[in-house]
Amino acid sequence: MGPFAILIKDWFAIMLYICLLVVAFSPFADSVQTLYAQQDAEGLRHLLETAETREQEWLVRYRLYPLTEDASVVKGLPAELEDGTPRELALLAGLWAYRAGTASFLRAFRYGRRSVTFLERAYKRAPQAPYVLLVRGQSLLFRPAIAGSDAEEAAQAFQRLVGILQSHPEAGISRTEAQSWQWLALRECGEADQARALHADLLSRNPPPLYHQFLTDPPQV
Repeated sequence: MGPFAILIKDWFAIMLYICLLVVAFSPFADSVQTLYAQQDAEGLRHLLETAETREQEWLVRYRLYPLTEDASVVKGLPAELEDGTPRELALLAGLWAYRAGTASFLRAFRYGRRSVTFLERAYKRAPQAPYVLLVRGQSLLFRPAIAGSDAEEAAQAFQRLVGILQSHPEAGISRTEAQSWQWLALRECGEADQARALHADLLSRNPPPLYHQFLTDPPQV
């Protein structure tokens, strides 16, 4: 192995060590966000094993499923939740939406309705909560037209999310993530100039791997 290869290997080892240190000493939600942005599914699985509350468990599942599309990640979800916090309700809404996306027609309708019900409850209680806005925007983008998809309203939700993140450092949502979703919604609702400008700005920041992939190969809406 040549000196250049050794240098590269050592650099990756150092970066992995730094990433693990950041996760170890960060609040749980920040650790989840860090691993998610780096597309580290194994790290998220480890966090899932260490989750101490149902909110932590659902948060990890919400981040893990898009990386793995592992159906077991979204199994065993409660169909009802009487005592949930707005964040818990929003996370359940997102998880049920994942299940709806791969279910048969009849089950997809039932799961989708369940997702929207949880989300409506969360939004009614805390319309400015970060995860409520994130999941609401995603829902408005991806739900079927017959169920009320609305890219313009989604863009507004993501814009509000970007505006409040500075005062909610505990949210576990990065500004880059919120703006990446905002870009996608702007593109879908025909705001081409705004979308192009935001897209260029985001790529110029050298975003983490997940968001770079999102910006260069976005999900189909």
